Amino acid sequence: MRVTKRWRVQRMAASGPVGERADVLAGEEPLEIRIHGEAFTVTMRTPGNDVDLVAGFLVSEGVVRAAQDIASIGYRGGVTPTGERDLNVVDVHLAPGVALPARSLERYVYTSSSCGVCGTASIDAVRKDGAHDLTADDAGVRLDHLLALPDRLREQQVVFGRTGGVHAAALFLPSPTGEPRLACLREDVGRHNAVDKVVGWALREGLLPLRGSVLQLSGRVSFELVQKAAMAGVPVVSAVSAPSALAVELGDELGVTVVGFNRGETLNAYTHVHRLHAAVPGTPRGAPLTGRPSVPN
Repeated sequence: MRVTKRWRVQRMAASGPVGERADVLAGEEPLEIRIHGEAFTVTMRTPGNDVDLVAGFLVSEGVVRAAQDIASIGYRGGVTPTGERDLNVVDVHLAPGVALPARSLERYVYTSSSCGVCGTASIDAVRKDGAHDLTADDAGVRLDHLLALPDRLREQQVVFGRTGGVHAAALFLPSPTGEPRLACLREDVGRHNAVDKVVGWALREGLLPLRGSVLQLSGRVSFELVQKAAMAGVPVVSAVSAPSALAVELGDELGVTVVGFNRGETLNAYTHVHRLHAAVPGTPRGAPLTGRPSVPN
């Protein structure tokens, strides 16, 4: 797969050129998603884990809800004009009885790596009806465990370490020890693609809905990332950077705990704070967090 590409770069300072060296760039190529052979959308992504990407995208769009909703999924047979196998078209066949997506969900323009809803045909199709009741998921996470997740994610960002040019999403699941277990991490030039790849992996593993889980993001939290988490049944979304106002409002509405500015020492909890538990001397384990979230300087 064409995850990265080497390129010669000219390093320059204010005084002029200072030398040449090889650089490693993150791959970005179009992926056409077809359903029963018919074009559904085209998205720009970093090649790799494409089947997971497509499966997660279909979960986010409300087309499928479980692994058995997909009869088959894979690269279209054929070759490129240069004679290589075509790895930029994935065709999905839905299981008998699974309805084809409504016309309003079709993307009439390509989806860029920076926008996952830019091509949505109707604004009414942006807000999806979730399949899971997140308000019933009261599984908590200790604050010290949550604060450790950004570093745990960063340690596993192999492509970012080589290129500095991709986003990451990591899925942490409950474990017998109480500390969240890293189950899946994906990287992509598009933050929404990274989340779709994680959700698609979970779908194919039969893990949906992802009760008690935490989705840790390497960047900011947008409206669509909270929506994707909700569609997969993820109760807690944590990010290194800020959430948007609409992301917070949607999290509040759908029952998602939205956490931002999680940088190891402190974090901001914006919605459904009852899931976050203190872990300090003298505090009973599992005691709920109280008070207003901190605000960054």
